[in-house]
Amino acid sequence: MTDAAQTPAPALSHPLRVAALPNRKPTRFDLRPDAAVRAAMAVELGINAIPAFRFRGELRAAGRSNFTLEAEMEATVDQPCSITLVPVVTPLRDAVKRHYDADFIYPDAEEAEMPEDDTKEPLPEVIDLGLVAMEALALALPLYPRAPGVELGEAVFTAPGAAPLRDEDLRPFAGLAALKDRLGGGDTDA
Repeated sequence: MTDAAQTPAPALSHPLRVAALPNRKPTRFDLRPDAAVRAAMAVELGINAIPAFRFRGELRAAGRSNFTLEAEMEATVDQPCSITLVPVVTPLRDAVKRHYDADFIYPDAEEAEMPEDDTKEPLPEVIDLGLVAMEALALALPLYPRAPGVELGEAVFTAPGAAPLRDEDLRPFAGLAALKDRLGGGDTDA
């Protein structure tokens, strides 16, 4: 069995062969997946639902063998609240830019500096607009969505009979302020 047979197909896929892309005019695209594809995308991302999704833009030649992708990702996502698990619906909009460079090579070193242009990638044989769209959506998702009015309360844990330690007790400069007040240190302006 090959690796391709073991890897599940992505929920959203729209591959474009680079060799077939025109060099003189941009390739415009407007991806609007149907409800079944959006449901599969939600499962892949581990969220409740994606009621709306659109990925539109253009892919154009940049020089002899490089390409630039500029797009707009718009979505409405339904995620569970990170505190109450109540569904939270969030509209998202994000600009997406990628520069596919035929001469770009990832550094081999274990530790390498991040390049200044983080939109630069090696030019693949196939640019899958669906994978770019899914990546943009995954990066735009709120990490800890909260339902309106929900706040994370203070959790207090202590051994029986001991005084509980609260967040205020752990503030590093709270003790200094109390010491200043006890010593009668008022204004230090002289």
